[in-house]
Amino acid sequence: MGKLVALVLLGVGLSLVGEMFLAFRERMSASREVQPVEPENCRLIEELENGSEDIDILPSGLAFISSGLKYPGLPNFAPDEPGKIFMMDLNEQNPRAQALEISGGFDKELFNPHGISIFIDKDHTVYLYVVNHPHMKSTVEIFKFEEQQRSLVYLKTIKHELLKSVNDIVVLGPEQFYATRDHYFTNPFLSLFEMILDLRWTYVLFYSPREVKVVAKGFCSANGIAVSADQKYVYVAELLAHKIHVYEKHANWTLTPLKSLDFNTLVDNISVDPETGDLWVGCHPNGMKVFFYDSENPPASEVLQIQNILTEEPKVTQVYAENGTVLQGSTVASVYKGKLLIGTVFHKALYCEL
Repeated sequence: MGKLVALVLLGVGLSLVGEMFLAFRERMSASREVQPVEPENCRLIEELENGSEDIDILPSGLAFISSGLKYPGLPNFAPDEPGKIFMMDLNEQNPRAQALEISGGFDKELFNPHGISIFIDKDHTVYLYVVNHPHMKSTVEIFKFEEQQRSLVYLKTIKHELLKSVNDIVVLGPEQFYATRDHYFTNPFLSLFEMILDLRWTYVLFYSPREVKVVAKGFCSANGIAVSADQKYVYVAELLAHKIHVYEKHANWTLTPLKSLDFNTLVDNISVDPETGDLWVGCHPNGMKVFFYDSENPPASEVLQIQNILTEEPKVTQVYAENGTVLQGSTVASVYKGKLLIGTVFHKALYCEL
């Protein structure tokens, strides 16, 4: 009798494990392949070879690009090189990327940049906030941009106990920002189990010098975050749930959920076109190929444009899709006056004219 009970329990356990694994594969879109959709005028950006995880563009057309992210569980093709911030002037006919010099006593050897966000002060001074992972921890670095010298001046590092496993950031005031936490566990093995078990323990937090608080929670990997052009709404990408959530932002920085959009792809970083309000989203068609990398079967790339997101029937357009032979693991897409930049977590970057 005891052996029979043990066999039954073993069968039930294996069945549950099998169901969890199948559900995990579904969340990863493990069977999905894409058909090519490519704008006619696209080229790889030669200077960006080791990732371009996030991109933010000034109203003047100067684009900041974070590169060289070392992320647990993902490949890195230059593990001994520190990360960098690149810049492109999208007003040029054939724009090229150049690495920005950093001064002010910043430890460049430990630079591991992730999400970035621009803030322009009332006196028109430009600041760049960068999520950094020195020693695989999470901090937010503040830099002042010197346009004439095309350089960054290090000003400050922000640390807080709630700033753990930070993925992305959107800055709305001096040292005032929302940030996403993409994993509850910082250990890569526990993070994998977190994804397999579908633990929804990640969140969005608000940070200011006076107050730090969680403003939205219950995510299966909160990822990209952006704010509408009028700063009334906040958009949050939930990577493994294939969702983008829309929140109303209040004067006290709290968020009220309004709606969620479902997709058949893993949504990563979100950029907002300041002229139209459209969302541009870098996506992973097959997350399994990203997290379990095989150079012979590389991860694909995909870009979605979302128009009229606040209406009952938003329009979603697949602007770019490619099976990984050109661009692997797209994370972000940003536009400026008919020009499109597509970045990746560890691979190359693409420049397109729409």
